[in-house]
Amino acid sequence: MSRPTDRRSQILATAAELFASRGFHGVSVADLGAACGISGPALYKHFPSKQAMLAEMLVSISEELLRVGRDRVAAAGGPAAAVEALVDWHVDFALRHRPLIVVQDRDWESLPAEARERVRRLQREYVDLWADQLRLADPGLDRPTARAMAHAAFGLINSTPHSGLLPDEQMRGVLTRMALGALGRRRRP
Repeated sequence: MSRPTDRRSQILATAAELFASRGFHGVSVADLGAACGISGPALYKHFPSKQAMLAEMLVSISEELLRVGRDRVAAAGGPAAAVEALVDWHVDFALRHRPLIVVQDRDWESLPAEARERVRRLQREYVDLWADQLRLADPGLDRPTARAMAHAAFGLINSTPHSGLLPDEQMRGVLTRMALGALGRRRRP
């Protein structure tokens, strides 16, 4: 990875932490710069605006969720294994990226319209990825029900930043069991 990409990633991670703790509108460019060890105006070398930073942050996590989700499904040995792999992936993501989940939930309206539509499209594809595997694992499910089940599992897993008071490994087990149960699945032996 090149140095500028490392710096951009560091700035985005710092921004996610600040936005999660104080809200998008509660963080100034000067605050971001200070937290990154540079002047506020120096941030414009990396991002044209604070909104551009938010857009890249939320678009990139949606792209990552979909890309890795597709990889996990492709590597799974069938639909039941794919559902487990998707749950494992989303739980892992939620535990590692708590601030991004908070930002996505709370600061959605601050996202520029074009980025918001891109995130929505990526999220629909991610939901459909889950719904397709749920329907393959249970052919009696219709598409709307499978999509609703996927959304319910996301809600359960994405509650982690607000309710994850257990150590991560213990929380991982709880979330995985609960999400699989909510999807009508059990961990295969």
